[in-house]
Amino acid sequence: MRLFAHVPFGVSLLAIWGLLTLIGVIVEQGKDPSFYAGAYAPPIARLIVRLDLDNIYHSAAYLGVIGLILCSMAAATFTKVIPRRIPRLNPVKIDAIPLHATVHVSGDAESARERIAAFFAARGWQVRKREFGGTEWTFADKNNWARRGVLVAHIGFVLIAAGTTIYWAKGYSGQFAVLSGQTATIPENGTTVDLKRFAYRIDPVQTKAGTVYQPIDYVSDATITGRDGVAHNAIIRVNQPYDADGTLIYQATYGFAIDFRLTKDGRPVPGPDHPLKEGEGFAIDGTSRAIQYQRFVGTIDRSTGQPGADPRPNDPGIVIQAFDGDRPVGGALIPLGQPVDLGAGYKLDAARYVLYSGFQYRYDPGIPVVGIGAFVLLAGLCISFYFLPARLFVLVRDAAGGGAEVGLAATTVRGYEVFEERFAEIIEAVRRTEPVAPENEVTTTPVLGGV
Repeated sequence: MRLFAHVPFGVSLLAIWGLLTLIGVIVEQGKDPSFYAGAYAPPIARLIVRLDLDNIYHSAAYLGVIGLILCSMAAATFTKVIPRRIPRLNPVKIDAIPLHATVHVSGDAESARERIAAFFAARGWQVRKREFGGTEWTFADKNNWARRGVLVAHIGFVLIAAGTTIYWAKGYSGQFAVLSGQTATIPENGTTVDLKRFAYRIDPVQTKAGTVYQPIDYVSDATITGRDGVAHNAIIRVNQPYDADGTLIYQATYGFAIDFRLTKDGRPVPGPDHPLKEGEGFAIDGTSRAIQYQRFVGTIDRSTGQPGADPRPNDPGIVIQAFDGDRPVGGALIPLGQPVDLGAGYKLDAARYVLYSGFQYRYDPGIPVVGIGAFVLLAGLCISFYFLPARLFVLVRDAAGGGAEVGLAATTVRGYEVFEERFAEIIEAVRRTEPVAPENEVTTTPVLGGV
């Protein structure tokens, strides 16, 4: 218990968790071993695969560190935070507390003690009495329940961590693109998305800097088949995801796939067997050359032969890049439907474009737990910041010259200055409510500019 409640131990666990998370950010997750063999040096690739760094968020080490962090938080909360926020009822040295005062009242100590207890109880203070070594103390607490605000906030942190862990353990996310008229499948749950039609809208907006073409809306008309095998019509647009068996499918992006035709000496030769998206390419059979489709150009400025500002396909073209092995050898802007000579008898024709829709999907069973945790955390913070728990230590003794001497001291969870004015009001109220004889003296100890 002492080890887990030790602050440096908890900080070291957080450092390890941060390091593992950083590895998960740097190393792409969920790829085949061949991907890492091609992307990293052989020793690093073997290290990634053998230590399960390619699936680190679901690994036993990652989940184990989170479990240890939760244990450390629990130990620190119950051994350090709660005892400090909710102290035991113990006697104190009144004069040693910065916020203190002494009031002389009439009557004996026993009657004065009862009047003081009734005074605080009538004003909503929780009054408790304890006897220590034959001396009776009175403790008055205000908003004592608010001392548990930090504990409530800690519970919120635990719930958020638990919800996040549920996602790492059972959730998944990813992205895919579907050409119009084609079907894609989410591998984790088998849901199929058949994109029937994709539409978008771009409106030119006049600004001081010129005309800006801003996408206003883009929407996919699709048929989605879930685990029940029943096809459902779905309209998916930005900020309006479709829920397929708990997996949310978001409209993320769109683009133009190009259907390439390759010929040599006027005869068709093997080329790409499907429309290529931006960034994809193909090798030319029998050569060391390759062609990459880089981006779509909606409008070609015929006066300059350069891409125009309007992204809508008025006079479209594409930008390609040629490679000889890994070495770039040149690029070109090709109008659609106009073959370009690649040399050695080869010609490349960007025959037509096909709109495709880019989707993101996410299944997160921990969202309800995270939502509850966020609410609990917010409630704990509100309790901690907007309510001020205060405790008054009251010691009533018989005074040497007659009457009773009431010593009061106050503590709060946020220091003494925040309670200074309120403490002065309490002392003044105690003095006013007690009918004091003329010869009796009322004294207060000046503290913090105070009472």
